[in-house]
Amino acid sequence: MEWLTIGAFARACRLSPKALRLYDELELLRPARVDAATGYRYYTPDQLEQARLVAWLRRLGMPLARIRTVCALPPAAAAGEIRAYWARVEAETAVRRDLAAFLVDELTAAPRKDTPVLELRYCAHSDPGRVRPANQDTAYAGARLLAVADGYGPAGGPASDAAVAALRFLDSAELPAGNVLNLLEDAVHGASQAVRDVTAGADENGTTLTALLWTGSRLALVHVGDSRAYLLRDGELFRVTHDHTVVQSLVDEGRLTAEEAVTHPQRALLLKALTTGTPDLGLRDAEPGDRYLLCSDGLCSVVPDPAVRDLLTSAPTPDTAVHALVDAANTAGGPDNVSCVVADVVEPTARRPAS
Repeated sequence: MEWLTIGAFARACRLSPKALRLYDELELLRPARVDAATGYRYYTPDQLEQARLVAWLRRLGMPLARIRTVCALPPAAAAGEIRAYWARVEAETAVRRDLAAFLVDELTAAPRKDTPVLELRYCAHSDPGRVRPANQDTAYAGARLLAVADGYGPAGGPASDAAVAALRFLDSAELPAGNVLNLLEDAVHGASQAVRDVTAGADENGTTLTALLWTGSRLALVHVGDSRAYLLRDGELFRVTHDHTVVQSLVDEGRLTAEEAVTHPQRALLLKALTTGTPDLGLRDAEPGDRYLLCSDGLCSVVPDPAVRDLLTSAPTPDTAVHALVDAANTAGGPDNVSCVVADVVEPTARRPAS
């Protein structure tokens, strides 16, 4: 058998000897033989293909733990795992790109002297649905904070309650100018810790979180999981958030159609939740007439987007919209808890002059 020293093998596969020693320690790429007397590592030419795969995956930025998983799979499955990883990278990069574009605009734009002061009209409602024995959702709406959390596991209800309760101080806190996203990110860290406290860190318990924080002219967004935020503007419905689910990653990769995803048996399997992944953050300009919807997947899993748009368009107030949406989910079978928050962006009601 032909043996390659660690130096020769490193030159052939373009990995450094230091990296090879690390991958040996991590049991990612073990040498074929280790000399018992000297401790020298020896490799075979047959290992070059795996070594090059490791090198390429590292260039992609893939974490070592995930590389170990890929290397253990047959080629077709490994290719699918790489596609899934890259789809997630692209989705997260898109979120950061939007945030970077906003920051560039914010730092280079001329001061806005005539920014209109707007306000929200809002309503929240949560319903257990027709099948589940308990409601693990939490919905909240206030003058500044809108939030929906969908708990899972035996302690899912306390988890969603804790997440939203930890954010409620934002509804009355004085919002500092210029760093609302930092404020929201810090608050979400507190919400994550609150969830860990009530679930004792058990992995089977957790919650999604989708929330909007109103500044008077903009909405700061935090989102993790498969609850959703929508915007109805000029009669068109836009989904503001991206689901963090296995099925959504398959759609992103082109392996499922949106129609197939609706009935996929793993459609509720999350890739990340509040305590298990980094939430998406963003900032959106608001316009008078905008109508925002936050909802748990108990709505969007059974009521298609065109029907959601029609219900939001026809309802005269947030209160009627919320109850119409919940009723539609229950009419469709109500297989899950369903929670909705609807908020309208409006110009302040003119004050009457004192008599």
